Amino acid sequence: MQVLALVKLNRLMAQTSGSRSVVIGLIDGPVQTTHPDFDFTEVDTLTGSIGCQRPTSVACLHGTFVAGILHARRGSAAPALCPGCRLLVRPIFAEGDGAGFPSCEPEDLALAVVECVRAGARLLNLSVGLLHASPRAVKALEEALDLAAREGVLVLAASGNQGSVGTSALARHPAVLPVAAATSNGLIANLSNLGHSVGRKGLAAPGDSIESLAPNGLTRKFGGTSAATPFVTGTAALLWSLFPNASVARIRQSMLHAARRPTRASIVPPLLDAQAAWDYLRAA
Repeated sequence: MQVLALVKLNRLMAQTSGSRSVVIGLIDGPVQTTHPDFDFTEVDTLTGSIGCQRPTSVACLHGTFVAGILHARRGSAAPALCPGCRLLVRPIFAEGDGAGFPSCEPEDLALAVVECVRAGARLLNLSVGLLHASPRAVKALEEALDLAAREGVLVLAASGNQGSVGTSALARHPAVLPVAAATSNGLIANLSNLGHSVGRKGLAAPGDSIESLAPNGLTRKFGGTSAATPFVTGTAALLWSLFPNASVARIRQSMLHAARRPTRASIVPPLLDAQAAWDYLRAA
């Protein structure tokens, strides 16, 4: 799969499909886990029910797509990075009629982060957009991310798809590794939000016409930072599966050090290099 070769994931994926001890918290739309390319037994939810009520909703399409990158069966059309890991789905997008990019309130995201951390997640995948919020709402999100940092949880968050330069409550938080989207030739996609936080402590990953799972047993192609984020999340999950005693700082450093460019002042992040991150941990 060419998209895996772009970030040198092939050899790492050949070593492991992930460990059940590595729990990925997916804060996104609901996931249609009845798709034949999911292993339903390795998926839990924090809402009491699993699946989509409206499979054609944007929320279900988005959640199922991102989940497929992380957790589809190997050999499916999806990248299927870490099917051996546990997937903890915490739906945050409502299954309405909206046709735009799914977004959420910072206070709702804060609650979802706290719930996933307390449920045992070691990684959080936030392929989400934040709505404009008050300082109080932003503070609630920062406190939730502080909790994640204290508990040793690695948070991976999409930088956003507005093609703007700046910062956000997610990107600037020290617990968060922001992710920009890269094109098929490894260049930063024009739609990716960039900034000093993204360039200094973030990564880029494939986000151009990625194929993954869709409801009703189908597949679809989608792009942007939402699609890029689970590539970094899945890489971190595979590394943690091979090095279960590594700290969150070590896992983060393995990916950032391996891909780091000489200049630290750039607003543009380097491309993920999964092979170099694995080599870094083996050498350490």
